[in-house]
Amino acid sequence: MILELLLHELEHSVLDTLGLVPLLFVTYLAMEAIEHSASERVRAAVERSGKAGPVVGGVLGALPQCGFSAMAATLYAGRVVTVGTLVAVILSTSDEMIPVFLAHQAPLDELAGIVALKVVVGVVVGLAVDATLRAWRRSGDGRLHIHELCEREHCHCDEADDGHGHHDHGSWGIVRSALVHTVQVTLFILVVTFAFGLVIEYVGQDALGALLANHPVRATFVAALVGLVPNCAASVAITELYLDGVLAAGPMVAGLLASGGMGLLVLWRTNADARQNAAVTAFVYAVAVATGLAVGGLGILF
Repeated sequence: MILELLLHELEHSVLDTLGLVPLLFVTYLAMEAIEHSASERVRAAVERSGKAGPVVGGVLGALPQCGFSAMAATLYAGRVVTVGTLVAVILSTSDEMIPVFLAHQAPLDELAGIVALKVVVGVVVGLAVDATLRAWRRSGDGRLHIHELCEREHCHCDEADDGHGHHDHGSWGIVRSALVHTVQVTLFILVVTFAFGLVIEYVGQDALGALLANHPVRATFVAALVGLVPNCAASVAITELYLDGVLAAGPMVAGLLASGGMGLLVLWRTNADARQNAAVTAFVYAVAVATGLAVGGLGILF
């Protein structure tokens, strides 16, 4: 029985993680290309695009692909995108909500309303974060920090020797670096999601439903906390409980806003500043709870 549970959860964790690999590889490939590019105009264009980042990120997050939040976290670690963009993507990411809704043949207008709310909250909050940080002049030093990812990982990405004592900054060096980073992050995600998946399986959806039922305010705080769990099972459980009538609209919104796929997990893995990571995580949780309480207080139905 225990072996069957382990194998079942391992299979789910592997499938969830494998879906992120192409996006992670493309992200690292793009970052390495920018880092090794001799054109300052390329870097300047990337940096200038940051102001529109939360809008683009919020819209992309609505697509049923939890990998976008992992991409955003990776890009933020290299300071290619702003923290507002990262927050927008995490809040708007649908994770497994859309497939579950479609599987249950739930009304499409209900699904569209929830997705739209997540996008609007993500974009508005993301723009507000960036505007506030710019006003406080704490938006960063204006430089890309992609090379620091290599230094922290000790992957020696810039030390690929061509056999003549010269470092290889060509195509193979870029691809090699992207592969190394992708493998390292993928293994980390697999281990952590497997562990959290076992916890969720052990607790069970029925026990989770009993904890969230009959107390909307408590359910809002707990649902947002469950949403932070970096595992697709979290968003599945929250959506299932809502569709079964166990969870009200407010707690459901709180849980799904906090359920940003693997974004926060990748952030903690790739970004060296633990205080920044904790601040982003706490902020996402606070926004999710506040929005959930507002939805519940206003009696909004989808």
